[in-house]
Amino acid sequence: MVDRYDVAIAGAGPAGAQCARDLATRGYDVVVLETESEDEFPRQSNKSTAGTFPSMMSSFGIPDDVVMSYTDDVVLESPNEYYASYQPGAVLEFADFKRFLVEDGRENGAEYRFDARVSRPILDDDGVIEGIRYNGDEELYADVVIDATGPAAPIASALDVVDLERENQAIGIEYEMEGVEMNHPEYADLRRAMMLRLDHDIAPGGYSWIFATGEDTAKVGLCYIQNDRHREFAEAGKTVDGYLDDWVSRDPRFADAEQIGEKVHRGSAHIQMPDQMHTDRFLAIGDTVPTIDPLWGEGIHKGMKSARAAAATVDRCLTDSERRLDADSLAVYERLWHRDVAPRMKARLMLTRLLYLAPNERYDRFMRDLRRTDENTLEKANQGDKAAMAKLLHLSDVPLLTKFARERLDV
Repeated sequence: MVDRYDVAIAGAGPAGAQCARDLATRGYDVVVLETESEDEFPRQSNKSTAGTFPSMMSSFGIPDDVVMSYTDDVVLESPNEYYASYQPGAVLEFADFKRFLVEDGRENGAEYRFDARVSRPILDDDGVIEGIRYNGDEELYADVVIDATGPAAPIASALDVVDLERENQAIGIEYEMEGVEMNHPEYADLRRAMMLRLDHDIAPGGYSWIFATGEDTAKVGLCYIQNDRHREFAEAGKTVDGYLDDWVSRDPRFADAEQIGEKVHRGSAHIQMPDQMHTDRFLAIGDTVPTIDPLWGEGIHKGMKSARAAAATVDRCLTDSERRLDADSLAVYERLWHRDVAPRMKARLMLTRLLYLAPNERYDRFMRDLRRTDENTLEKANQGDKAAMAKLLHLSDVPLLTKFARERLDV
């Protein structure tokens, strides 16, 4: 007997599980393949800081019981300045969040196969995908296959749909800590805040963060891209673990803090413009694309949006009287992605490059600029609004912008 489904999804992360939720609710036969065992899920893939916003919670029906804490403010720090803005958010217990998505999908009819390591696509005589091979020689077939495995991308890579470039890979590490002084007199009050710090002495070529999870508990981490600024400031042989340990040892907010158990989360994502997201009978979603917010690294909401765009596309094609699943028909997904998931991506990538390559003194000036602008300037700039971005640029930024434009032309 041959296993056949309407849709097969590789990966049970937020994007894959949300896509399964949406499709199962519409009545499709959906199967999700996940590498980890069900007993341990999501031990190895528990990689997110899990900071998100109320719009994601309400849009996707996420319950309060997967939230570690609700926050009121977003705080940006530089070496000598900071900027605080009222922006309600939520810090999720990422493992509970992922388990909720799986169980909710199951209740609506989605099938999950754990301990299922996807290896490669099954192709028909015309080279079009018709199924997935996993765990060596096991096979299943589907009308549509979706890769939601993140940077691993075994199916998308085999189909030449994505090309994740190593120089655009961000790596990160995070501890969960207690005893953190969240209202230290030298810094902004972080007791109900998500804070991001731009400081090459701490995270060369990236940023660090403190996300409040309680009065004196927080998720504390950092990430960086191995870009020009990282190569300029990085210490030879120093790992991402070493950078985080150094920050924790020097910052007075951690003077009496301790790591909670052995809770260490690691992750990686790619910060780049996607070239392609689909082909005949196939879609790539979530961090496989990649979909992560290039500026602030927020991936949950983006991944969930890409899942919903993919589900809407598949539903449209499968309900069509001719069930057309060729690349031209599935191109609706890419239009939805650029409209709803990551609009103005090129402009936002330009701001990202400027932000991560700027020197520390420029970060201090950036905080001062934010304090003198309208409250919504940063939000608009994050969306790629050119007028808002112009308010935050100076003549000293021209060389970096020119360098970025030249690199794009070379590509």
